[in-house]
Amino acid sequence: MSNELTNLGVKEIRDGVKAGEFTAREVAEAFNAAVAEAAELNAFIVTTPDAALEAADKTDAKRAAGEDLGAMGGVPIGMKDLFATHGVQTTAASHILEGFKPEYESTVSRNLWNAGAGMLGKLNLDQFAMGSSNETSYFGNVSSPWRKEGSNAAMSPGGSSGGSSSAVAARIAPAATGTDTGGSIRQPAAFTGICGIKPTYGRCSRWGVVAFASSLDQAGPMARSVEDCAIMLGAMAGFDPKDATSLKMDVPDWEAALSSDLTGKKVGIPTEYRMDGTDQAILDSWEQGKAWLKDAGAEIVDISLPHTKYALPAYYIIAPAEASSNLARYDGVRYGLRDLPEGAGLQDMYAETRAAGFGDEVKRRILIGTYVLSAGFYDAYYNQAQKVRALVARDYEEAFAKCDLILAPTTPTASFPLGSLNEDPLTMYLNDVFAVPASLAGLPAMSVPAGLNPDGLPLGLQLVGKAFDEQMVLNAGLAIQERAGFTHAPERWW
Repeated sequence: MSNELTNLGVKEIRDGVKAGEFTAREVAEAFNAAVAEAAELNAFIVTTPDAALEAADKTDAKRAAGEDLGAMGGVPIGMKDLFATHGVQTTAASHILEGFKPEYESTVSRNLWNAGAGMLGKLNLDQFAMGSSNETSYFGNVSSPWRKEGSNAAMSPGGSSGGSSSAVAARIAPAATGTDTGGSIRQPAAFTGICGIKPTYGRCSRWGVVAFASSLDQAGPMARSVEDCAIMLGAMAGFDPKDATSLKMDVPDWEAALSSDLTGKKVGIPTEYRMDGTDQAILDSWEQGKAWLKDAGAEIVDISLPHTKYALPAYYIIAPAEASSNLARYDGVRYGLRDLPEGAGLQDMYAETRAAGFGDEVKRRILIGTYVLSAGFYDAYYNQAQKVRALVARDYEEAFAKCDLILAPTTPTASFPLGSLNEDPLTMYLNDVFAVPASLAGLPAMSVPAGLNPDGLPLGLQLVGKAFDEQMVLNAGLAIQERAGFTHAPERWW
């Protein structure tokens, strides 16, 4: 029974608990056991089996009393360790926050608990969400549950939400939260054969989420189906007066409005996304994606996003600049690590604490960010990057005058072995080349599994919609999901 339960998604668990086919406690126990057995993946930094059982018992009691169970009633999920969870260690996968237990709850996690979800634990990630392979965590690399055919090499689950993607793909969590600054939901979703959506900037509150780049960070759901993402996003989203960038808009019922009929819709294909170095298997899957959407009733049109090639360089100026400002709060004074050598002054304490507490990638980005914000370089770099960002956003506006949705690959390659790109940060950064433009423009974007490459590794297709039009993105995702029939699961080796 437990194995059957862990194969279920959000909708199936919620509906099954509601119908009395099984109890929420049985579901929580099954997933707690699966999490414990999968320690080799290193997907979780902290496990919270008691929290999952407590939430399950509440749901079962509500059902017995005939009360509403909520949109996520009885569903245990993984929480990316970037979301503050009251009384449960929250580290952003960094040594500098090791042992920090917040006295408050992030708005997104609070919304999920209020909707009936339970927490299986805190998921591993790239340190401070900085990375594309989940190899920068202080708590060790996360392994993808997928392997190349005929190889035993550990593969990257993508980043920064690598713990989330690994846990969902391995069936040790039916769904998980992720955050996306420049592709950190979509790229890991593509690498592990699951769905993940970054909603419009401001849809989900950033309050209580450890900040990387405040003008880009956005929380979103990761699950194995489009329907599950729609349900979970509905539970996560909503206006929050504690977040100045939060959208004061009603949350639509995305699940109820799901439809894979795209009759009369136009899907734009950006010519600039045909980049050198993109795997042939990915280009083939893109062609297949066009055919699927055409089959769903959509018209395929060519569009241009002329500033695409400048998006990635602009992102790697803006994001580190904001990070260098956001991470200045970690100084050893108020919380987290404090390294105070004998006879040291305040400046020594700052330097020693940060040297010991931050990892190499975080230090690299802080240095870049501090440099581009410094006097003499601010105008040359940061201001120019912000102008490019405005041009990227304008490209999308002009493109959406001709189409309702954009289809593109999620990543230029499938997953790669852990350790294979560590010596080359620029190649690592190029993993986000297709994902970053939508982040700069704050648009909703989703990755949906499209099939496997010749090595047996998953490939994802990306859908980008107009601001606030998550519904169109989800509907097109559903159209692809129905036609791709992606039911592949990684062979269990852990």
